[in-house]
Formats: sequence, C-alpha cells, structure tokens
Amino acid sequence: MPDRSHYLSDEALEMIAARFRALSEPTRLKLLNLLRQRGEMSVGELVTETGYGQANVSKHLLVLLESGMVARRRDGTSIRYRIADETIFALCELVCNGIEAQLAARQAALLG
Repeated sequence: MPDRSHYLSDEALEMIAARFRALSEPTRLKLLNLLRQRGEMSVGELVTETGYGQANVSKHLLVLLESGMVARRRDGTSIRYRIADETIFALCELVCNGIEAQLAARQAALLG
C-alpha cells in the first residue's frame, strides 16, 4: 500500500518545480547569496556588486520574487530586495554537502 503521508497535489508539485527552476540558474544563486550576506539591497547595488546589466538583474529578481524566495519594498524611488524564505539555504546546504562528497570521492579515485 503506498505511503500517502507525503502526497503532494498537482498545485504543490508545480510550486516545487518552480522553486527548483528558480534555483537552477547560477545568476540567481549569486543574487540570493549576496542578499543573504548583505541583507536588503537595491537593484542598483546588486548591479554594481555583480557586474551584470540592470535588465538581467531585474529579470532574475522577478523570477525569485514570483517563486517566493525574495520580497521587495519601495524605498523612495528605488525598490529594495531581501530574502523572504530562509529555508532555501537549507536546501542549498544539502546540495553543497553532496557536491563536496562527490568531489572528495573523485579526488580520492584520482590519487588512488
């Protein structure tokens, strides 16, 4: 008999897929990392820090906003972004730990 304790509706699966899609782009990961390190930042500050164009940063922030990972607020004439869901970093930590283990295994195999 299947375990129904982790049953996910189609809507929930779509939300999960959207979150993974949002995390699949290195530019967005960099923006999330900056917001985690520095706290709230404007698009202009993120452009300066990353060296990416304003349109590119804005496009990626919109994806992160729509997936619920960042939030924004108006501050005079600028919009400031911040992390809205800290749980994304727990997922990133799991992935990073897995990658570290893979790299260690590869290195051990090479050194033999």
